Parts: sequence; structure tokens; C-alpha cells
Amino acid sequence: MKSVLGPLLLAIAAASHAAPPAPSFADDADVVAFARDLGVRHAFDSDALLAQFARIRPNERVLQLIRPPVSPTQRSWERYRARFLNERRIDGGIRFWEENHARLIKASALYGVPEEIIVAIIGVETEYGRNTGGFRVLEALATLAFRYPPRAEFFRTELEQFLLLARENELDPLAVKGSYAGAIGIPQFMPGSQRRYAVDFDGDARVDLSGSVDDAIGSVARFLEQHGWQAGQPVAVPAFTNETPDPAWIEAGIRPSLKAADLATRGVASRAPGDATVALIDLASPGSETEYWLGFENFYVITRYNRSSFYAMSVFQLAEEIRAGFCARQPATTASPGKYCRA
Repeated sequence: MKSVLGPLLLAIAAASHAAPPAPSFADDADVVAFARDLGVRHAFDSDALLAQFARIRPNERVLQLIRPPVSPTQRSWERYRARFLNERRIDGGIRFWEENHARLIKASALYGVPEEIIVAIIGVETEYGRNTGGFRVLEALATLAFRYPPRAEFFRTELEQFLLLARENELDPLAVKGSYAGAIGIPQFMPGSQRRYAVDFDGDARVDLSGSVDDAIGSVARFLEQHGWQAGQPVAVPAFTNETPDPAWIEAGIRPSLKAADLATRGVASRAPGDATVALIDLASPGSETEYWLGFENFYVITRYNRSSFYAMSVFQLAEEIRAGFCARQPATTASPGKYCRA
């Protein structure tokens, strides 16, 4: 019979040489100063805050995920688009619209944002609430606030906002889960955005972006409305050119500042009205021709949710696919079919 003593001794020896766990955040002088400052400015019990910080430690996985890759791959619109423009998300979006039809009508009427745009943002963010994140938000935000210098100021602000949010909603800060960057719930709002823009859309006297689909729908619509959504106006149209556009037009950015007529006289054709103010959007993929679009103000508004032209175009194109699928399922007797089945 083999002796188990040798392997057991090896295991004990290995454990004795294992790296000790990292000190808790309560042992960090900057965190102590942060807690004392919140006590002064927001009347928090600083000792109670430090007791919570004593229960969390820097999360290395969060730091791995937030850091840019050492060898970044080339940006590819085709690769990015495929993550969100697929049958699963389109079908899921149609089902989400059908299941939440009345809520979406209400939000669209109140805030002027089309139902399909609201659905598509939730689809891109969490696949309709399926993937809301498994990180403890307090730990993720503390890690980024005190262990990630490139964006420490931003994440310290969001950590402060999260603690205020938890107090206002009587939440246990240690129990709230979200993304590695601290985004919360079905629409993945950062804490500051939740406090500024989220709404109690189901009338239960609390805002719950993790458990209330109503609140998530209303909050997405209000976020876009508050950032300047123009009701009834377009998002983007394809642009066509036989040669590479002037780089200065791309460098002008995603906020509309160019006139469609001026672009047309210089070889960039589109269906945009000549007097429309637009941005020229380039969607590049290595090995393929670059796609060009003209983005209107509503395209820019979508980028306030995530400051990426790839993101905004994914939302827009997913919304169009969902709308087409939803429309196709509506019976001919549906009241006001033109609202959804527009040309």
C-alpha cells in the first residue's frame, strides 16, 4: 500500500510557501483618507466604510481586463459587428420587444426614443439581462480607483457615487454585482449615470436596474433623451465614395460638424439632405474595404453610452434588424402598423 505521507508533506510545504493574501483596502492609507473625506462631505460613518473596505482586496482579474492588451489586434468592424449582429441577439431582441411591448411604447412616448433603439442597447450591453456581470462592484471600483493610476480619478468618483447610490437605495455595497468596470444591471449603468439618469419606471418607489425590466427600459430611454436624442430624426445613412476621403473629415470626430452638401461636392455621396449636419464615420476592417457612413446627431447621442463609433453602429444596425423581425411577426390587423413597419 502506498504511503500518502510524502504527498501530504509536499502539499503542506507548498502551502507554507504560498504568497500571503494581499492586504485589504482598509490597510491602504489612500483608502483611509478617502473614507474620512466621504465622512466629511457626505456624512458617512467613516469607520463603517473602512469595515467594508476591510472585507475586500485588490482584484487582479479586474486589472487584467481593464488594461489594454500587450499586443493589440487591429481594430476590425467586421469582427466587432459579428459579436452583436447575429441570429441569437436579433431573435432575443424580437422576443424582448414582444414581452415588453407596453413598457417600450410608454418609454418611447415619454422620451422620444424608438423602441428598437432601447431594445438594441440592452441587447448589446447584457443580451437582454442575461449577462450583467459577476464582480462585486465595490471591489471592482476600489481596485480601479486605487490600483489603476491611468483612470484613478474617474473610478474614485464612480466609487463615491456607488456608495451614495447604495446608501440611498438601502443596498449592501458588498452584495451588489456588476461588470469588471463597475457597471450595474440590465442596462449596465455606471453608478454616476444611475444616480443622474435612472428612473423608477415601474412605480415601486425605488430604482432597480438589476431586477426591474421596467426601470431598465425607462432609464435607457431617459439617458438618451437627456443627452440630446432628437425624436423622429435619423441615426445614420450609408456614404459612398470612389476614393479615400480627406482625413480631416474623419479627424473632425463623431460629433456632427460637416455639411452633407459639402461632402457631396467632394465625392462623398449619400441620401442625407444637403443641409444636414453630419459626421463622416469610417468603419475599417483589415483586408476589406472601409465602410463609410454619415452619422447624424442621434448617432452621436448613442456614443454617449459608449464612446465608440463601432458601438453606436452596432446598436443602430441591431435595432434595424430587430425592428424588421418584429414587424414581420405583426399581423396585418395590428393597429398603426406604420409606427413599426416603416419603409
